[in-house]
Amino acid sequence: MIDVTAASRHSFTVNLSILFSELPLLERPAAAAAAGFTAAELWWPFGEETNPSEAELDALRKAFTDAGVQLTGLNFLDDLSKGARGTVSVPAESERFRANVPVTAELAASLGTKALNALYGNRVEGVEAAEQDALALENLVIAARAAHEIGAVLLIEALNEPESPDYPLVSAAAAVEVVDKVNAATGLGNARFLCDLYHLARNGEDLAAVIDAYADRFGHVQIADNPGRNEPGTGELDFEDLFARLTAAGYTGRIGLEYRPSTGVSADSFGWLPRELRAAK
Repeated sequence: MIDVTAASRHSFTVNLSILFSELPLLERPAAAAAAGFTAAELWWPFGEETNPSEAELDALRKAFTDAGVQLTGLNFLDDLSKGARGTVSVPAESERFRANVPVTAELAASLGTKALNALYGNRVEGVEAAEQDALALENLVIAARAAHEIGAVLLIEALNEPESPDYPLVSAAAAVEVVDKVNAATGLGNARFLCDLYHLARNGEDLAAVIDAYADRFGHVQIADNPGRNEPGTGELDFEDLFARLTAAGYTGRIGLEYRPSTGVSADSFGWLPRELRAAK
């Protein structure tokens, strides 16, 4: 268990696309509530479906409201279910992404979700990187405006190169550069950096330096230990220090638990976080 003082200054949200994944999706909010959590986030939860049926959307809404769990973050269409890393910069998927934007925004608005994550997408063989980057900016501007309309931020995330070798944003600096371009294009200022400390650690970045340099651009923070992507305490990261650094840098947003339980049983993976700290502040 980490130092309670370091953790107590933060509010946590549990990612139900990776935690409690041993359960059907609609059972996960209740399972999170039973473990003491009141906030959760999701990758795009409908696989390759760009526009799920109203029945599917209503069932997901009901699962969260019945459990008393707030959906705090949601991905736009990401195609993670088929091994992709987002659709924003991929020419063949651009129409699907744009069709999904209002669907995701409406679902988020109905649940009071204030953070929408747009994964950049992998490089495509035979397509110039500059062409993909121009398309990504166009699509991210659309997404940022849709997020702004519901009072949400648009998150842009760096992933790690070993697990996502075709994903171009594999450093904090690369993701922040895109954040700044989107904000310059929209004038809205609602594009933010999703700082996933696990991905940055896998990339060999100095996490303390990233926090010091970019905390004012953070829209969300996610964690998993490294190596292994399991719960804190199973790897090498010093979460007491990282939480303290986030506090010192003025970060007051939520911290998303986006890890795989080391035993395969999600409910057993929260011993590092006292139950009284799991409910969102």
